[in-house]
Amino acid sequence: METPLEVDVVTAARLHQEGALLLDVREPFEVVTSVIAGSRHIPMRQIPESFNDLPRDRLILVQCHHGGRSLRVTQFLRANGFEQVSNVAGGIDAWAEQIDPSLPRY
Repeated sequence: METPLEVDVVTAARLHQEGALLLDVREPFEVVTSVIAGSRHIPMRQIPESFNDLPRDRLILVQCHHGGRSLRVTQFLRANGFEQVSNVAGGIDAWAEQIDPSLPRY
């Protein structure tokens, strides 16, 4: 089955619970404000130097604030040989709205 380019936050939350890596590509100052438990933080600008730190045998769900930067990272990773990568549409803002209302929104 082909990995979709984007998934909604409900699907992402389920996949994360099932073992997918939730990759947060926001800036450090954003992560201080709000973070999803169990996610891994690598700022967008550091992704090219972090290839060897990312699994190629596990689904990676990329998220940012609203989904724009994470979509670019998803496309970048796919272009560089990562097959199991999906963008989290709506980002942490949608996650806070639909999955975990205790997360601060900004």
